[in-house]
Amino acid sequence: MQSRVAISAIALSALLGITASDTRLIRGGNGVTLPLPPGTEAKPVTDVVNGTPITDPYRWLEDGKSSETRAWIASQMKYTEEYVSQVKIRPEIAKRVKELVRVESFSIPVERQGSYFFNKRLPDENQASIYVRKGLHGSEERLVDAAKLSADQNTSVHIADISKAGDLLAYTVREGGADEQIVRLLDVNKNQDLPDVLPRARYSQINIAPDKRGLYYGRLDPSGSVIYYHRLGTPSDSDQVIFGKEFNGEKFGQMELIGARVTENERYLLIEVYHGVPATRVDVYAKDLRTPDASIRPVIHGIDNRFAVENHGDDFYALTDYKAENYRVVRINIQDASADKWQTVVPEGKDVISEISIVGGLQYPTLGSASGVYGLDDSENAFYTFESFIIPPAIYHYDLKTGKTEVFAKPQVPFPPEQYEVKQVFYTSKDGTRVPMFISSKKGVKANGNAPALMVAYGGFNISLGAKWNPECVWWMEQGGFYAQPNLRGGGEYGENWHKGGMFEKKQNVFDDFFAAAEYLIANKYTTAERLAIRGRSNGGLLMGAAMTQRPDLFGAIWCGYPLLDMIRFQNFLVGRWWTTEYGSAENAQQFPYLLKYSPYQNVKPGTKYPAIMFNTGDSDTRVDPLHARKMTALMQADTGSNRPILLHYELKAGHSAGVSITQLVSDTADELAFLWNETGGK
Repeated sequence: MQSRVAISAIALSALLGITASDTRLIRGGNGVTLPLPPGTEAKPVTDVVNGTPITDPYRWLEDGKSSETRAWIASQMKYTEEYVSQVKIRPEIAKRVKELVRVESFSIPVERQGSYFFNKRLPDENQASIYVRKGLHGSEERLVDAAKLSADQNTSVHIADISKAGDLLAYTVREGGADEQIVRLLDVNKNQDLPDVLPRARYSQINIAPDKRGLYYGRLDPSGSVIYYHRLGTPSDSDQVIFGKEFNGEKFGQMELIGARVTENERYLLIEVYHGVPATRVDVYAKDLRTPDASIRPVIHGIDNRFAVENHGDDFYALTDYKAENYRVVRINIQDASADKWQTVVPEGKDVISEISIVGGLQYPTLGSASGVYGLDDSENAFYTFESFIIPPAIYHYDLKTGKTEVFAKPQVPFPPEQYEVKQVFYTSKDGTRVPMFISSKKGVKANGNAPALMVAYGGFNISLGAKWNPECVWWMEQGGFYAQPNLRGGGEYGENWHKGGMFEKKQNVFDDFFAAAEYLIANKYTTAERLAIRGRSNGGLLMGAAMTQRPDLFGAIWCGYPLLDMIRFQNFLVGRWWTTEYGSAENAQQFPYLLKYSPYQNVKPGTKYPAIMFNTGDSDTRVDPLHARKMTALMQADTGSNRPILLHYELKAGHSAGVSITQLVSDTADELAFLWNETGGK
């Protein structure tokens, strides 16, 4: 069978007139020309999945470490650079993006005994360092200097936890965009690292024990998530298992993500077990840290719903969709935690409750996105962020005693928000569902069909997309373009029903919502198909894959970042199996047909005139395997019937998580915007 497939591939190439000596040009916008892409040898492998033969011509590109794949990556990087170097506006884009991102930036501060700990990056720095400020308006001291950790400055640091007295800091060190980190400890008074180091791994919820003699932490091991206790001064390979693998006869494996945190009052170690991503069920356990050798007891267990828990005294407050599709807040007393004894504190309403903070009285300036409110139970100080598409993120201090709000940190971004506007529209999807979309632009820009538009979306994992600041959006609007962000089904904007409407066999609803958004923009003369650019990453990269394979006529250019594209095999790589609770799995005979129907890699049609596409990934993506982008690039380059560029933007340091240097970020963003702008008629 494999030989017949190989012959078919050769015959197809001959049919399309593609030969090794073909000298036709690939034509990009504004006079950019390229030779045909580097040739990629097809080595077909056929699997029989649920009785259906599935042929994969580029299976060999799944091996990211082979010399053959590395040579292929190098040739693709060179080819992409040949394109980018011809886009005349790129230096101008890089200059402006640099101005927008090289500003002073802060993280939300953490209060300890009148001192405030936070990350801060100065305008000329590539990474944020960890600081402490004495008082709200006092002097600052740099505790951890990220610039000293690597020569290329692609290493970042993040606060993990701070002791209640503020004298011991746990922090993580991340290389590039990888999910894995190293854990270190710092004596704050001496500004000196302790010898204890937890080696590079995928950690969750690192907490300093109340007596400061050790750390509680979650780590993803080959068998699954495990909670450990590390006693200071001992080797990490002797750390004690606190929870995981099995509890009360229930076994935990790779599908269970387990985290643990010490409550603010230091009474409990709170253990949360998430079954899948997104979790179809969340179990919560507690260990009383005031009692030596106290047993771990269930607080919430065996209910197929989601719970986000906060502690106050001996009560737990849980945000849950249990018997409430739009969520409610319940109070649980640990002494009698049975579900029939829960008290509803905030009932379900028409609007979705997305997050809880035990504080109130806040008001926001305009349409935008606010973070949760963070502060200590016994403090009068709380902090939150606010931002919008046209308002850079600022951190605000809220005085609970007086009810007054003041700016704690605000970047001085050279951008006039008063000259721009944001509006929200609603459009109708294929099945009649009403879907919201934000549209941002300069004030006075006319919707006459002549403007380029950039549309960004996600649509999955119960994640809500708010109105957030993005330098890419800002640059696009500054050129006179429209920036659109539809809130597709699969997200959490309208509760669990909205999420379920884009899961499993209903995933096509997400794609249809996106296509309807594009049609709305075109019908209302915001733009045209040729001038419509789209971008998405991760699950949004899957959305881009569906867009290019199902509606290639609807878009002028596509940026497809860190994508899932082979939906028949995604569960076999890295942490892909987690996401079977959102997508399903081809291993399941009932789920296989709908996955095959929309899986982008299996739905590329030879000879179809695909738009300009830039795939983006990097070696440090340890979440979504870069093999998806590699294989899809090769397939698209071989099968497209158009002469539009199909490129792979591949970084050796970049990954799924944030962490690359500002220099790298500016360069990557400039490449992306240069491509999208150049391929949608921008000058």
